[in-house]
Formats: sequence, C-alpha cells, structure tokens
Amino acid sequence: MRTGIYKTRHREDLMEYFETTGANHFTVNDVCEYFKSRGSAIGTATVYRQLEKMVDEGIVNKYIIDANSPACFEYIGEHTHHDVCFHCKCEKCGRLIHLHCEELKAIGSHLKQEHDFVLDPKRTVFYGICSECAARGAV
Repeated sequence: MRTGIYKTRHREDLMEYFETTGANHFTVNDVCEYFKSRGSAIGTATVYRQLEKMVDEGIVNKYIIDANSPACFEYIGEHTHHDVCFHCKCEKCGRLIHLHCEELKAIGSHLKQEHDFVLDPKRTVFYGICSECAARGAV
C-alpha cells in the first residue's frame, strides 16, 4: 500500500467489496446496500468520503453520467491503467457498460486530427438499449 494511506476498517471493507463483488461500476447506494444486506451497514457519508479518497489516490475512477443519475465509480486497483474506455448507458434499466473499443478510439483520433477537437472518453456516454433489455422486448 502507498505510504501515507491509512488502513481503516471502512477502507478495508471497501477493498473487500471490490474483490468480492468484482463489480465494474457501482454507486454509493450499491455499496451501502451490499453491506446492509450482510448486517454491517456503513453510512452513506463514510462511503462517499472513502471513495473520494480512493479517487484522489487514483485507485477508483468517478464518472458523472448525467444530472439525473448518481455518480458511478469504478475500482481500477493499485495498478492504474490508462486504456481509453467509453460508456454505454441503457435507457431502460440504467445499466452502465464499460466499453474498450478500437473503433471508438479511432473516432477520437479522427476528431482530434480532422476537427481539432479532443474527446474526453471518461465523459463520453452513448445512450441506447442493452442486449438484456432488448431480449426482453424493451426496445
């Protein structure tokens, strides 16, 4: 662990949550519900505080998708990757899909080279219907 980072019980609980659930994306509410269901509730403010510290440390990414959705977090671990990723949000179920795609990277390159515009993939969200909702006929 990096120097200057205190190993508190709540921090260790969050690290266990990341390892146990393997969740790519999660909200503060997801974390609170997880611990509540296991009989060890952690306060919402505590979860926010710990996640914000982890964002500052670079082991968690924070995404604000739109004004109507809660902030979404992604655990990336101690070994930060700098791979470009985009996001797709299902308009039916609200699911957020983390997308690594060479074709979309090419669009970013095109925008930069041809239109002098730098795309921010962390803030780029494509809206549509996920495959699960489409299979249920929610199109």
